[in-house]
Amino acid sequence: MVKVEGTLDELRELFVEGAKKEARKQAKKAGAQVVKSAVKSTKKRTKSAWQKYMGQKKNQIKFKSGDRKGRLDLKRMSREFRKLQRAKR
Repeated sequence: MVKVEGTLDELRELFVEGAKKEARKQAKKAGAQVVKSAVKSTKKRTKSAWQKYMGQKKNQIKFKSGDRKGRLDLKRMSREFRKLQRAKR
């Protein structure tokens, strides 16, 4: 047996806090492994027609004036998209 001397606070720091830190470290490591394996197994989803349309710079219609200047005009873009879809049929 080993004799350990010190105040109650020092002993608590040595044994209880040390055990807590070790448990946290192991949990964090296990969690990181789970996340890493989940990221590898996920497959990218294919983009919808709307997402593909939105991604193309030439299709982006922006407000030219007003408080929304420079932002995308989604209402007009959706109208143009629907026209394009109807024309493809």
